[in-house]
Amino acid sequence: MKNLLIFILFLEITSCVQSQTKDNAIQTGSSVRSSSKEAVATFGQGCFWHSEIVFQSLVGVRDAVSGYAGGDMVNPSYEEVCSGSTGHAEVVQVYYNPDSISYKKLVQAFFASQDPTTLNRQGNDKGTQYRSVAFYRNENEKKIVENEISELTAEKKYSAPIVTEVKSFKNFYPAEDYHQEYISLHPENGYVQNVSIPDFMEFKKEFKANYK
Repeated sequence: MKNLLIFILFLEITSCVQSQTKDNAIQTGSSVRSSSKEAVATFGQGCFWHSEIVFQSLVGVRDAVSGYAGGDMVNPSYEEVCSGSTGHAEVVQVYYNPDSISYKKLVQAFFASQDPTTLNRQGNDKGTQYRSVAFYRNENEKKIVENEISELTAEKKYSAPIVTEVKSFKNFYPAEDYHQEYISLHPENGYVQNVSIPDFMEFKKEFKANYK
């Protein structure tokens, strides 16, 4: 009987993982560059596991690589960033085809998939490494981000002021390999099941876009 119960529990867990992966259609990135016109954008909005699947779900985005940006330390480790002493935030480096998706659409997705009014925090993730920050590479990108903030503020989308940082891009350091495509590789993780996936599904429900 004991072995039978263990076997049934195993089947239930396996079924749950398979069903969740299939139903939620988590997209993974590709290391193969698909266009000579490929552009890059960098955003921080809390846990980078969440950011990966948000941007990789969009048509025109090839990959979203988890990493660190915004601080001064060179090649920081996850533990160092989590200490809050490096100045870095958890971010994703988004590789996209501007013929298929605009920078403005990425910025709109960035704001739609977080709460930009919580300072140094997203949900239960607290600390400067989880701050909301958009990095621009030129004045046009800066203007697009600032205009989006102005529009959201005018619409009174949120009951509190937007605290997203708008900063010039300097350096990006990829996170450790075990952080890349984490949600796709670990659908059984409690944080993934109870936070990441529900937040992602809510984003897809509310945000109008071309999804893969």
